[in-house]
Amino acid sequence: MTTLARETTGGMLLRRLRSPVAWSETVDLFAILTAASLPWSTSLAGIFNALLLVCMVPFLDVRAFLESLKRPICAAPIALVLLALLGTLWSDAPWGMRLYSLSPVAKLLVIPVLLYHFERSQRGHWVLIAFLISCALLSVVSWLVAFYPNLSIKPDNPERGIFVKNYIDQSQEFTLCAVALAYPVVLLLREKRYWLAGLLTALAVSFFVNMAFVIVSRTALVTVPIMLAVFAVLHLRWRSIAIISALLVAGAAAAWQASPQLRKTADTFVSDYQLYTKQRIPTSMGERLEYWQKSIQFFRDAPIMGHGTGSTQGLFDKVSKSADWVPGVRVFPNPHNQTLAVAVQWGSIGVVILYATWLFHLLLFRGDGLANWIGLLVVVQNVFTSLFNSHLFDFHEGWMYVIGVGVAGGMVLRARGVSPKAREAGS
Repeated sequence: MTTLARETTGGMLLRRLRSPVAWSETVDLFAILTAASLPWSTSLAGIFNALLLVCMVPFLDVRAFLESLKRPICAAPIALVLLALLGTLWSDAPWGMRLYSLSPVAKLLVIPVLLYHFERSQRGHWVLIAFLISCALLSVVSWLVAFYPNLSIKPDNPERGIFVKNYIDQSQEFTLCAVALAYPVVLLLREKRYWLAGLLTALAVSFFVNMAFVIVSRTALVTVPIMLAVFAVLHLRWRSIAIISALLVAGAAAAWQASPQLRKTADTFVSDYQLYTKQRIPTSMGERLEYWQKSIQFFRDAPIMGHGTGSTQGLFDKVSKSADWVPGVRVFPNPHNQTLAVAVQWGSIGVVILYATWLFHLLLFRGDGLANWIGLLVVVQNVFTSLFNSHLFDFHEGWMYVIGVGVAGGMVLRARGVSPKAREAGS
């Protein structure tokens, strides 16, 4: 009897290993784990994503996958990666730096993979829910760390309310979740499901309250109104826009009066600029202005093909020794602007491909539905935050973009039924 049970169990495991459905479910699981771990750990997110890619191989329909790569939403990010690879040939940077600089761009190759898989999977929404729940838990921990700083695992460089990573990453997560919840709240209110709408509203407000009273990045302060405006224009009537705008203004005014942390963050816009421009004292904003000015000059020196992959560090090292470099400004291999990060390395060709990538992904998410809204929001957030950072190439924000566009985009394609094979695979 024991032998028979062992053989039955072994047979079940063998059949499961040979089942395309089982492998697809495993890919879904690793996608969920990747999204859930991203707010907490770069290492875990990378490991789970690698396992996701490995599990896709055994039953991948190579012909269908290659066919899917012809779509502009896939071809554009692939083209940017290929340009970065070619850019290593004309760069003057050491080969180690050239290869290292490929890594931030290479993650864009995961977008076509996720689009392909979640066009066929019915579990894309679980990936998005996992990210939301993970961020909600991080918000609770952030409050605990704000009152008990010793709980932070960053004792060497503590930041108020930051348990892991940094306040920029955390603000990006909380902003995306808070604004994304606006769409389901409106739908639930229209369906008169008030309890669930109230629960999601409370969750969204909790993210905003954390940013108002614990810590928030200046980038988030700039992008939140833009993201809310996009939602209002797309999904609300003018009367509702007027009422909600009045409530938001009142809430922002109350938060401004009640939160010294919020006023301090906003005041640094002016103080940092004045310290840099009038007294030549290095500040966060002053350093950005210095990087931008020098990057524009680098672009003018090589406007078509740029200076090559990984060249930014050497260019800034060289110019930092000149007389017009502000003393004390750090030499950083990142101009803190996505367009300039691309323009310096790959010139106008790279900028055209970058903007095409954003445009094709924006067009993918035109239409109604939660997946359309989340995907659109991910792209809009990345476009506007990339005015002040190279967020497409940064690990955390870059993976937020890859996962958001890949998963939500696959859900949108599935809903539109653009692929008969996808429908058959999911039935």
